[in-house]
Amino acid sequence: MSLAEDIAAVDRPTPVRIVRMLLLAGAAVLLTLVLMALSSLTGGYAVGTDRVAAEADMVQRAADRLTLPIIIHLVTVIPALPLGIYVLVRQKGDALHRLLGRVWAGLMFITALTSLFIGRPGTGFGGSGYSFIHIFSIIVLVSVPMAIWRIRKRDIRGHRGAMEGVFIGLVLAGLFAFLPNRILGLLVFG
Repeated sequence: MSLAEDIAAVDRPTPVRIVRMLLLAGAAVLLTLVLMALSSLTGGYAVGTDRVAAEADMVQRAADRLTLPIIIHLVTVIPALPLGIYVLVRQKGDALHRLLGRVWAGLMFITALTSLFIGRPGTGFGGSGYSFIHIFSIIVLVSVPMAIWRIRKRDIRGHRGAMEGVFIGLVLAGLFAFLPNRILGLLVFG
């Protein structure tokens, strides 16, 4: 059986796969809520006593904080979202899937690497600038090579699971980016 036939056989939605995805989505939502709560405890979202002045000051500081790692991060993550959706919903196993998958994996890998250079000293774990959102970066840096290794071993289910997990991480980390007092949250919502 060819790889394309293996993929077609595994790619059919089944009740077990649907339940698995619903459970995974529920776990992701729960994990997000836990990480949000833990992140707020590390001081990353505190606002001064004069809320209006503090918010105006934070918006200006957000614009001033657009450093090279943040710009590279945004340039890679913004196209990764629609490309990831397209790769996940289209036919699998053909040359276009492999090409777009490589592009998407590269974008995600660069996104994760650049996020390691994004942080606010004095916040996060022990003032390191790293918070719970950086866990997603580590997951991507491990999962992308693992997914590549799995597809080379013809482990289609393992490959799919790793790539779906990276995509879910992309969405969750993106939601974190729009929280109050984060750069994108400040730029978009003030």
